[in-house]
Amino acid sequence: MTIDAWIQHPTPRFLAHEMFATLRRWTGEEAPPEQLPLSVTLEALDAAGVEEAMLSAWHGLEGALIPNEAVAGWVAEAPGRLHGLASVDLRKPMEAVRELRHYVTDVGFKGLRVLPWLWEAPPTDRRFYPLYATCVELGVPFCTQVGHTGPLRPSETGRPIPYIDQVALDFPELTIVCGHLGYPWTEEMIAVARKHENVVIDTSAYTIKRLPPEIITYMKSNSGRHKVLFGSNFPMISPAHALEGLDDLGLDAETRRLYLEGNARRVFGLL
Repeated sequence: MTIDAWIQHPTPRFLAHEMFATLRRWTGEEAPPEQLPLSVTLEALDAAGVEEAMLSAWHGLEGALIPNEAVAGWVAEAPGRLHGLASVDLRKPMEAVRELRHYVTDVGFKGLRVLPWLWEAPPTDRRFYPLYATCVELGVPFCTQVGHTGPLRPSETGRPIPYIDQVALDFPELTIVCGHLGYPWTEEMIAVARKHENVVIDTSAYTIKRLPPEIITYMKSNSGRHKVLFGSNFPMISPAHALEGLDDLGLDAETRRLYLEGNARRVFGLL
């Protein structure tokens, strides 16, 4: 079984945003003018044999690019297969806490995802801290991005050291899911995951064939096998493309199970 730790079902506003000009240049594809049916995302999961996926909302300075209510609707269309991750407006801390609480407690979302580069603010910014406390209280993870940004935004906020390291020190009970490996600071990211019990890494935005050697070595270690989750970052990379070459990694059966399913099931509290 496979669980994808990071996907989006994109809205036209999301795909057409100017910050994704790099993606459109790389793929040679233009943003569709109308909302894509959910079947497009489900078919991409089917093609890779992905049974479940964490479906993320997006919120930044420009407002909601993928609203929480839209994610809730898509999750309702594919119950048990899609699991929602909320995103909130950092500029309104109390509203953000209430929204997170509502979507986790009342709607069944499995965590919070905020991308610091969308706010041009590191995860140590004071506006994040009420949300971290709420995640701990609700028993859900905080999901974020580490490493450089492919979109046209500054990359500094994605440094694992000092930012993720400091948050983990301040909130040792908080599970932090660090997406996108942390490249070019991958060794920093691994060091932080080794240091902190509740810091894990997902491999979204990278294909198997592009995984840095240090991540593969870490995955095969006794501690690291419990710390790395599969993610694709669909629609930027399809799950099938992200998984190509998995057999070549030489993972033993248990490490492979943990990477594809077990770690995500534990981290997100999936039954």
